[in-house]
Amino acid sequence: MTTAEAAPASQQNRRSRTTVVTFLGAVVRPLGDWMPIAGAIDLLAQVGLDAPSVRTAVHRLKGNGWLDSETRAGTRGYALTETALTTLAAGDEVIWHARTPADLADGWCIVNFGVPESMRAKRHQLRAHLSHLGFGNVGTALWIAPARMRDAAERAVTELELESYAAIFVGGYHGTQDLTELLYSSWDLEAIDQSYREFVAAHSDLARQLQNTNLSGRDAFVTYLDVVGRWRKLPFRDPGLPHDVLAPDWSAPAAVSLFERLVDALEKPALAHASSHWPGTT
Repeated sequence: MTTAEAAPASQQNRRSRTTVVTFLGAVVRPLGDWMPIAGAIDLLAQVGLDAPSVRTAVHRLKGNGWLDSETRAGTRGYALTETALTTLAAGDEVIWHARTPADLADGWCIVNFGVPESMRAKRHQLRAHLSHLGFGNVGTALWIAPARMRDAAERAVTELELESYAAIFVGGYHGTQDLTELLYSSWDLEAIDQSYREFVAAHSDLARQLQNTNLSGRDAFVTYLDVVGRWRKLPFRDPGLPHDVLAPDWSAPAAVSLFERLVDALEKPALAHASSHWPGTT
């Protein structure tokens, strides 16, 4: 296989895994933390994934400790493990916190680390993990987030066994540099704001349509999984900074409101459609 051929395959694998993870969090959890493999394949085919792609993604997630084989009512399937449930719950926590602005009076969490060159891979992993959690890079090996992210930072450091090389502080800002300027230089907040604006532009017509139209179960399921999949990436980039330090026209509140309206309209019929692919339903 050439490099050019491998790239689309790799992209397809990432898309399949991302879609399956969205499916696990948005559909499988509320339906009892278990899925029938045949039903899951049928449902995910409706959003454009073929059976081999789904099986490959499921196999990899099982290998990563997310899924356990389990038969229910004579139907082969997979149950979410404690690892999966904990990770998905942690993701929910980040998404929720990112949507709710922090209180400026609560202060900031600062992570500073000095990981030796011999552990370079773990150093890169920690940087990636902190970035994924919504920390901003304020200087060399110095990362910042609202104080409520302390527990998440401690977990990241502990999971990589870097406790001896990292220090975590929580406190207020007392510097002379303008705090808003400091924070805008620590995150690409303009790009985050633009991503929220793009979400609003892409889904406003759908929200208006759903006010007057009831989608079929299948259409609701496909649309719901797409909306959640597109949304879930955004809050992970958003550190949930206090309103006091953001531009007056910060677009996150409008995007959050729109997303919640879409979920209210789509979630119930989407889950009803999905549950019809579970054993014991018609």
